[in-house]
Amino acid sequence: MAHLLGAEALHLEYPTKVVFDSVTLGVNEGDRIGIVGRNGDGKSSLLGMLSGRIEPDSGRVTRRGGVRLGVLDQADTLNDDETVGHAIVGTRPEHEWAGDPKVRDVIAGLVSDLPWDAPIGTLSGGQRRRVALATLLVGEWDIIALDEPTNHLDVEGIAWLAQHLRSRWPRNAGGLLMVTHDRWFLDEVAGITWEVHDRVVEPFEGGYAAYILQRVERDRQAAAIEQKRQNLARKELAWLRRGAPARTSKPKFRIDAANALIADVPPARNPVELSRMATARLGKEVIDLVDAGVAFGEGAARREVLRDIEWRIAPGERTAVMGANGAGKSTLLALISGVLAPTAGRVKRGKTVKLAILDQQFSELEEIAHERVREVLARTKTSYVTDGKELTPAQLLERLGFAREHLSARVGELSGGQKRRLQLLLVLLSEPNFLVLDEPTNDLDTDMLAAMEDLLDSWPGTLIVVSHDRYFLERVTDQQYAILPGSDGAGRLRHLPGGVDEYLRLRAGETIGGGRALRPAQGTGTAPLPEPVDGGGAVPPPVDGHGASTLSGAERRAAEKELASVERRMEKLQQKIATDRDGLAAFDQSDYALLNAEMATITALEDEVAALEERWLELSALLE
Repeated sequence: MAHLLGAEALHLEYPTKVVFDSVTLGVNEGDRIGIVGRNGDGKSSLLGMLSGRIEPDSGRVTRRGGVRLGVLDQADTLNDDETVGHAIVGTRPEHEWAGDPKVRDVIAGLVSDLPWDAPIGTLSGGQRRRVALATLLVGEWDIIALDEPTNHLDVEGIAWLAQHLRSRWPRNAGGLLMVTHDRWFLDEVAGITWEVHDRVVEPFEGGYAAYILQRVERDRQAAAIEQKRQNLARKELAWLRRGAPARTSKPKFRIDAANALIADVPPARNPVELSRMATARLGKEVIDLVDAGVAFGEGAARREVLRDIEWRIAPGERTAVMGANGAGKSTLLALISGVLAPTAGRVKRGKTVKLAILDQQFSELEEIAHERVREVLARTKTSYVTDGKELTPAQLLERLGFAREHLSARVGELSGGQKRRLQLLLVLLSEPNFLVLDEPTNDLDTDMLAAMEDLLDSWPGTLIVVSHDRYFLERVTDQQYAILPGSDGAGRLRHLPGGVDEYLRLRAGETIGGGRALRPAQGTGTAPLPEPVDGGGAVPPPVDGHGASTLSGAERRAAEKELASVERRMEKLQQKIATDRDGLAAFDQSDYALLNAEMATITALEDEVAALEERWLELSALLE
């Protein structure tokens, strides 16, 4: 594979911290790289150095001649005076961009609901982010670098973006670098994962699931140093293997090894025990929404947001609520919490319900912004029980990723991720039995998301979650509902036995059935996009990001036969390596020559396994 971008011996240092020390890495044609790590460890700084926006203190970044690199920053750099259309397509003639199916696809996927001639300054933060992403994606790039691209996108938009990035280039062309905390998105798009930690960048093969598997193996070798982190990763791996067995593309013997590793790990949650505890705390009646509806305005201006909502929330229920932006999710949460009264139907609340909300605005932290974290914790209850263990508030905060030195910081000086963790801690210490989480994953890195999930696994109460993080939704909830518009435009609540996949299918059908064309919003003064001229009546479907197979029947059978042979050989070698390692204990430990010879034999076997793994991956890709 041809080289696109490289970095050699990068060193980056700030007055209080060394961020990177002698980092060397490269990006080749066909690489799809996800960058993960704790907040503050340097993910965005790495992306900045590779894209040329940050100059390293030493070392160098090289780029192949003629390579075009496009970057999406977290910072908003759009011009307020520009229109949506001008920001995305510039001064290109309409017949030129409107006749390009790639441009039409980006517009339809990201900004079809925005007025084409609306000034950028009139848009919300989420709408501006979608315009910035669309502006980047309509361009022609050899490498694209994305910093938190899923921020402000709903589940449907994230699914579209994953499909777009998978199919944007042929299989062995183009390069993608992305910093994201969205683990489902990583699994869908990334073929390589870079973990940024402790001033280095450590590469892993595969997306998030494969990264977790390899990280557990690494952590097992350093269990004395990383015991806490290892236990959390093993629990995450247990859910990955049990809840979504198709998420890893490792050989069979690797999957068997993973299953052996987690054989003694209990399920993430004990639903029977949690239900029993929740019923004891809540009683049988929690919150019932009976034919509930909400409308705003009067007369001709009256707009019905929700209609005929029938939902009897049970004790211990763990439910995700999905819907497009503006569908009515926040209105539904307001009904449940009692902030908003229904304009139709009724909401019945159990007498023992003690509800708490984790909102997006950090509203409960504003009044204590001037206080130190230590002073805030001193006023809370003295202990909290989780997983049968009694923890002090400081220990619980440490479990959520706070260092002890942060206890002396003022609340207003904390980062967004630290505020989110403190907010969750204060909510849990208030001992609610009904918890509403509104976009709880904002500002959290993947390790902290796993820590939050681990904590919620043992929380005995009713849980309602609104989030665009698909991985988080599937991880912490047991069922999903969606708010979907009816023929009159009002939102209805619908149960989704098929989960997020069913929601995406329903949304796709709704888009087609509702006549939402692949064009900017109507009434904008812009002519509709022309229909494709290929006679097919629709934009050709995108190709699979891995490329279509062109093997003949005989070639496919030969490749399948070789793949099976390679798997059998790898399994035998793994067994041989394990036996030889166990046999080392029987040797005279003072006979260094004999021990070195045996270790050389084992190393040769391991090298053969590595070579077979490479061949296995080549054959697997060929057969896709």
